[in-house]
Amino acid sequence: LGSQSKEEVEDNTDENMEGALIARDRVGVQDFVLLDSHTSETAFLNNLRKRYQENLIYTYIGTLLVSVNPYKELDIYTVTQMQLYRGVNFFELPPHLYAIADNAYRVMCSEYNNHFILISGESGAGKTEASKKILQYYAVTCPTTEQLQIVRDRLLLSNPVLEAFGNAKTLRNDNSSRFGKYMDIQFDFKGAPVGGHILSYLIEKSRVVHQNHGERNFHIFYQLLEGGDKDLLCWLGLERNPQKYAYLVQGRCAKVFSINDKNDWKIVRKAFSIIDFTEKDIEHLFGIVASVLHLGNIQFEEDSNGHAIIRDGTQIKWISKVLSPLNVDLAFYARDAVAKAIYGRTFTWLVNKINGSLANKDSTRKTVIGLLDIYGFEVLDTNSFEQFCINYCNEKLQQLLIEMTLKAEQEEYELEGIEWEPIPYFNNKIICDLVEQKHKGIISILDEECLRPGEATDLSFLEKLEEKVGDHAHFVTRKLADQKTRKSIDWVDFRLLHYAGEVTYCAVGSFSLPPFQVLCNSKNGIIRECFLLSELDNRRRPETVATQFKNSLMSLIEILMSKEPSYVRCIKPNENKEPGKFDDYLIRHQVKYLGLMEHLRVRRAGFAYRRKYELFLQRYKSLCPATWPHWHGPAAEGVERLIKHIGYKPEEYKLGRTKIFIRFPKTLFATEDAFEFRKHLLGMVPLEACWRGALARKEAKKRTWAVQIIRKFINGFINRKKPLCPENIEFVKLVQYKYFMKLRDHVPKNVLDKSWLQPPSILEETSEMLQKICIRNLVRKYCRGVTAERKVQLQQKVVASAVFRGKKEGYLQSINQPFMDTRLKNDINPKVLQLIQGEKIKYVTPVIKYDRNGFKARDRLLVLTQSSAYVVEMAKIKQKIDYATLKGISTSNLSDGIVVIHVPEDNKQKVEKCNVATGSLWLEARSWG
Repeated sequence: LGSQSKEEVEDNTDENMEGALIARDRVGVQDFVLLDSHTSETAFLNNLRKRYQENLIYTYIGTLLVSVNPYKELDIYTVTQMQLYRGVNFFELPPHLYAIADNAYRVMCSEYNNHFILISGESGAGKTEASKKILQYYAVTCPTTEQLQIVRDRLLLSNPVLEAFGNAKTLRNDNSSRFGKYMDIQFDFKGAPVGGHILSYLIEKSRVVHQNHGERNFHIFYQLLEGGDKDLLCWLGLERNPQKYAYLVQGRCAKVFSINDKNDWKIVRKAFSIIDFTEKDIEHLFGIVASVLHLGNIQFEEDSNGHAIIRDGTQIKWISKVLSPLNVDLAFYARDAVAKAIYGRTFTWLVNKINGSLANKDSTRKTVIGLLDIYGFEVLDTNSFEQFCINYCNEKLQQLLIEMTLKAEQEEYELEGIEWEPIPYFNNKIICDLVEQKHKGIISILDEECLRPGEATDLSFLEKLEEKVGDHAHFVTRKLADQKTRKSIDWVDFRLLHYAGEVTYCAVGSFSLPPFQVLCNSKNGIIRECFLLSELDNRRRPETVATQFKNSLMSLIEILMSKEPSYVRCIKPNENKEPGKFDDYLIRHQVKYLGLMEHLRVRRAGFAYRRKYELFLQRYKSLCPATWPHWHGPAAEGVERLIKHIGYKPEEYKLGRTKIFIRFPKTLFATEDAFEFRKHLLGMVPLEACWRGALARKEAKKRTWAVQIIRKFINGFINRKKPLCPENIEFVKLVQYKYFMKLRDHVPKNVLDKSWLQPPSILEETSEMLQKICIRNLVRKYCRGVTAERKVQLQQKVVASAVFRGKKEGYLQSINQPFMDTRLKNDINPKVLQLIQGEKIKYVTPVIKYDRNGFKARDRLLVLTQSSAYVVEMAKIKQKIDYATLKGISTSNLSDGIVVIHVPEDNKQKVEKCNVATGSLWLEARSWG
């Protein structure tokens, strides 16, 4: 089953919770309720890790589903899988999103009541994908007709439209929902989907005017520029380049490898036609999107009166002109406020428009399944008003979850006739009241500050909070904090102690009254619908955003309280979207903020396991002679006989009206292990069949692995030139490994070897770096092996090169010959050494002097000291030449060894006495390098 382990699906009889317990040491338990150490966060994480490493991304806590994002495609969402889970009892198959969806659908159809599925988690944890999978499940498995197919298509295609206008790339997720969404799917009495309705919550309007580095604005802006045809962009006054627009460049990542804006544009355009948007609607909608971009490009300057003016009217002609005596800062603030208000209300109009196309006109009673895809608890470096609303929402939903779980537990106990034992738990009503209580809560205080006469500021709001709720145990500011805590709270911050931990909020920017006065007379039909003139006539000031959100959240809670709940908690395993990587710290953080340990504690406070008598007896009857092979009495009596024979102690179980309740997981584990042992003793699974099955599974697994590997590397080859991504990472790693292994045997052995193995294109930069490192290492090794004496020799070679390179025929042959201190066979005459007076002799060589007249050859010695050159005949110094007086040295370009030493004219007399040609001394020094 794709992600399920073979033990979990070995045969039809074992495709349930009990069958999966056999492999619990390797793949963990598929229900956290069955953990022995159910209060241990470490045990919780270990179980989650075991399952994740086996590609088992789903685990239950009772009927709550924990989902870990695999960041890769798993073959567990096929039509075959959908049919497998269709109509099956909840615990009869391994945990899956389809089990949650099917259970809600079956109970709705059989009991004719309403349900909701709450999907929550951090950005990037997979909430949006989970919502899509559930919609697809209903689209495939529910009965349908040609007319119903239209409703089904509209339900499915409403997603890409809402994602275009409500999703954006963030640091954590390339398709992050920046709004909360509740969708009701309506079913008729046959169980066929016949309509729908969507509610949206707290669209992140601030993203319209500001994005953090590495993030984008909403997808629709980039889709319009990338996919819109030339005529449309011309009509809207837009250019295709997103870098031209101030609202699109702040994150510095207009282009994203994983997002195909052009293709997404085509999907959105198709969706508009199916959802029943008119051409006029689409024209006005894109006009608004373009207007927001033009608004962002408006720049203000200060005139002589200190008022903001617009010198460049290029952008104004595409929107409208408004006169208002504001300074520059307030003008920019007003511009951004208008852009946010326009986009926020347009999004609400868009949702209402979609609702109109999904509405069912039939007045007969319908049942619904609601899907709530809501942002998870957030703790950022700086937590703004939006984070405050998001965490308040999660606080309410946590309260709802615990209350409804307790209620469901209590109802089941009462139904089964088992005494209810009160369960201690943290009641977060105290925190909810701190935020929402009338006249005393934070939101009421914010309203008072917004509506009171005079100028309200962020600091005055903070002072009012300290005055009204300063003594609350879950509220603290810098002024109220102790010495240790004060260091971590700024003067404009306040801190709340939520159920999931402490969060510090910045009070700056808490005041927000939607500006709409200038927009009521717009020529754009959508804008006129969003900003009604009747609002101007209303003497009551409009509600603050916080109050609007609180009221809509209260309405949502009322809707949820009237329905039967199911829960999906989504977890992000790592920040890098890397398959197979399990970040303990990050996951521990989410487990805490999702309230999973608290939910598990409540769920385990009574009994860990409960099962209908018929199912329990059918599985374990072989453990008791009285019930094996057939039990002919009532199932309840058979179970009672069975557990007495096994040896259950009274404190380990309770017998209800239709179910057995087992308190401890270890009791169930022992029963399952005994059953597994008994099964083989009785020959229920013949050894030969097991062996053949094991071999077949091994071969099938090997073939599947081979296919996956081949497919993976073909895909990697196709995408090899793209930046590193899940599609090409394995191929790139293979190419790197092959190249490095080959390079290992072709590394240059010395500094003169300039050869280097040609790298593949994806490793050119790495190869260049390695070559530099290799050459540097070879040079370093060579230099370390050079002695001080050798170093001096080489320095002399450099000097000689400057003198002789390219000037002597035999120079190249002499390069590899080291210099010698002397070429004499016998020592210098002692008298000469005495005359030199202890100067350090650097070099001595026999030479031949030629007379100027007749060129008679005479044997001489050339002695070079540190400061002078001496021409010596036997025991006489014939001539001394100081280096300081030399005009130069020249050589013949032949291999005759002739060297000419040039001396100044004022040495002429001295030179003549030595019978040396005037102005120069000719010497033949053979072999003198």
